[in-house]
Parts: sequence; C-alpha cells; structure tokens
Amino acid sequence: MLNWLLIAEIIYVFCIAAVCLRIIYETESTSKTLAYLLLTIFLPIGGVIVYFVIGTNYRKRKLYTKKIFKDEALMRSVKTKIFRTSAQSWQTVGLDLKKYKKLFTLLLNSNWSSLSTNNKVELLLNGEQKFNSVLAALKAATNHIHIEYYIYEDDEIGNAIKDVLIERAKAGVEVRFIYDDFGSRSIRKTIVPELIEAGVKAYPFYRIFFIAFANRLNYRNHRKVIIIDGNIGYTGGINISDRYSNNQAGGDSLYWRDTHLKISGPGVYYLQYLFICDWNFCSDQELDPDRDFFRSEVPEAAGSLVQIAASGPDSDDPTILFSLVKAIGLAEKEILITTPYFIPGETLLDALTVAALSGVKVKLLVPDKSDSKMVDFAARSYYENLMRAGVEIYLYKKGFVHAKTLVADATLSVIGTANMDHRSFDLNFEVNSIIYDAAFGKQLTKVFYEDLLDAERINLEEWQKRSFLRQFPEKVARLFSPLL
Repeated sequence: MLNWLLIAEIIYVFCIAAVCLRIIYETESTSKTLAYLLLTIFLPIGGVIVYFVIGTNYRKRKLYTKKIFKDEALMRSVKTKIFRTSAQSWQTVGLDLKKYKKLFTLLLNSNWSSLSTNNKVELLLNGEQKFNSVLAALKAATNHIHIEYYIYEDDEIGNAIKDVLIERAKAGVEVRFIYDDFGSRSIRKTIVPELIEAGVKAYPFYRIFFIAFANRLNYRNHRKVIIIDGNIGYTGGINISDRYSNNQAGGDSLYWRDTHLKISGPGVYYLQYLFICDWNFCSDQELDPDRDFFRSEVPEAAGSLVQIAASGPDSDDPTILFSLVKAIGLAEKEILITTPYFIPGETLLDALTVAALSGVKVKLLVPDKSDSKMVDFAARSYYENLMRAGVEIYLYKKGFVHAKTLVADATLSVIGTANMDHRSFDLNFEVNSIIYDAAFGKQLTKVFYEDLLDAERINLEEWQKRSFLRQFPEKVARLFSPLL
C-alpha cells in the first residue's frame, strides 16, 4: 500500500513540475507567470485547470496564420505595394498630424496595415443610429455582404437583419456570415439554419465542443465587422442585439451607451482582408482575394485617413496594445479614453501615468457598474495610483457605457472592439480603427464631453478614505487581474 502511495506522490510531483515548466516556458509576462505558478503550487488541481482553461499561450501556438496568398512572390509584391501606397498616403497629412508618423509606421510594420486616404467616416452613437444605417446599407448591396460578429442575438434587430440578408441572398448577392460560437450561441438552432437554407454561407468561429469547451471558450472572435460591396464597412463596439437600442417602450431597460463607425472608401480594404482570413480559418475554404472585394470607389466628401489595428492569437504581436501605448505617448495636450472594462496591465498603466505626469490632461470614462463585479473590483484597484499621477477618472451613471474609444489632442481617434484589458490585448480576436482627421477628432471629443455630463468624477481624497472592507476585495481581485 505504501509503495502505491509513494508512486502516486511521485507521479503527482512530476505532473505539477511539468505544468510549472510549461508555464515558465510559454508565459511571457512575469506577472502572469507568477500568478499561474502560485495557483498551480498552492491550489494544484484548481490551478492546473485555470492555466489550461485561460493560460495557454496561443500567440506562440497560433490558432491560424493570416495568409491569403499562396504564391510567395505575389505576397511580396502586395507587401511592397502596401508600403509604397501607404507612404504616399502619409505625404498628404497636415502638419497637425505629422507627429503620429511613428504610430503609422508601427501599424504598417506590425501587421502590414495600409494607410488609406479618401475615406468618408461617420460616427454612429448607440444602436439607434447604427442599426438604421446598417439596414439601409445592407438593402443596397449589389455584389457581396461579409458579416462577422461576436454577439448576434435572436431578437427583433437580429431577425430584421436576418430578413435583409435572406432577401439579398435570394437576389443573387453573395452573403457570408461568421458568428462566434459562444457569443452568438442563441442563434445556432434558429437564425443560422434559416440563413443557410436561403443560400447564405454561414460558419461558426472556433466551434465549441463539449470536451474542449473550457479551452475554446477563452479565445473568442470579439470582432464586429460588416463589409458591403468592398467599399462600405462598419466596425466598433455595438453587437447585434436589442439591448444596444434605447428606444424600447417602458423605459425600464438599462441604457446602453456605445459607439460605432462607418467607413466608406479604401479604409475598408484591411477589414476585408481580416474577414477573408477569418473565413478561410473557420470554413476550411480557400476564399481568394477577388477584385470585387477591393473596390476603389471614392465617396463624396472623402478625405479622412484611416488605418486598422488588429490582433489576436493569430498575430505575433499585441498590435492593438502597442498602438494604444504609442498613441498615448505621442499626445501633447489631452487624452480622452472611454472603456467598459479597465484592467490595464503594467504597460498601459505606465503609459497613462507617464502622460499625466508629463502634463498631458488624461481623462478616463468607465462605467459606475459594469456587468462583472470581479472586473469592477480589479479596475478600481488601479484608480488611486492613476489619480495620484493626475489622471481624471469619471464614473458613467446614466447606464452602462460600452464604447471603446480614444481621442488624442482632438486630432487622432480610435474606435474599435478592444477593451482595455488582458483579454482584449492577448486572448481575443479584436480590431480597432485609427482615424487621422482633426474634424472627426473634434466630433468625438465633443461626444466624450457630452458623456461626462452623465458621469461623476472620483475625488481622490474621498477615494482614499474608503474603509478596509471596501478596498480589500479590490486588492484581492487585482491579484487575479492577469487572468481576467
């Protein structure tokens, strides 16, 4: 009996040691490495489960590689053209935007994100504005519709868009639909079969099977993208769900404050590229870049420069995090940030602190209460140090602010799907739009200050006087912040 116990102990120690070695080898962040090691050593079974659920480094073990060119010579030719045309586009920027050249170069080098001019960009606030615009654009589609969403729900707006997709498919428009298998689970047996029966090509992204449920639940496609006829694109924070519209009767539903973007022009090209890569991955097909996917129509009132930042377990670098840090570092006067989930990590935290201490006005708008108490606790643990550095933090009181935006000096704007947390920077597939346009920057700045009318600034002295019982769960939650 003792021999069997000894053998079991040896096997147990060997397994824990093997997991620890894997953690050390695969986890690049020191804080995350220590967190996983502590969990594994002091809570062996639970710690191992947590690590394999959310800790596997898929940036090192890429889920798939973004590559739609089978011909290496063609790929090199396209890369050369992207770099050349982007450099030409940069020459058109005004003096107030020249300071962002290093941000432009970062995105170009990191993921070949081309800089395009002659775009028309439209700011869409909340579901009320977005859904009306989307429905009208979908109904006018003549060649193809590509749609990719994290959350698509079986509700009024979900069915309204479904009906338009079916009508367009029957009219001969090629419709391709990617839905996240977790976020859009409510439509698996309802809307999806209807779409497929009508001729829409629909596939789930990274299908969840019961055995692999925990692991696959972690790496989700959080992108929200629509491309119409290769020349119109939508992206931002608003999923397809009735909750994002605030015009329901009764007035009892939670007010959702969110921001989306419509791009008309060549700025859509990189969104199209991302969609094709995601499509080839989840459908196991080889959708080649077709000329109709990349049209060069120039809209009226065009002029905005647009660049796309994308990252996820398919990329070598956390490009979105890098782009935000670079944008913050290049700001000279003011940085305005809105995010629903704020667990910044050391890199972003240092960037904000350095900016504030350097005399840049930094204002951060976050929800008074999000949909996760654990995230709220972890986020609040960062507030005091930021405020001590001079960052102004505002709690949105009107409802739930779900927008993910940044404005630097009222000239550079970022609107996207990425929250300011570890999950968005390292685990999920995300996409942000960067707009180099002073007029658009002023518009988004105005919206930010209007949102502040429904927010309350945190007073540092009062915040420091909070009781131990209020601060303790925040300190505990912060220990787990690399895992949230």
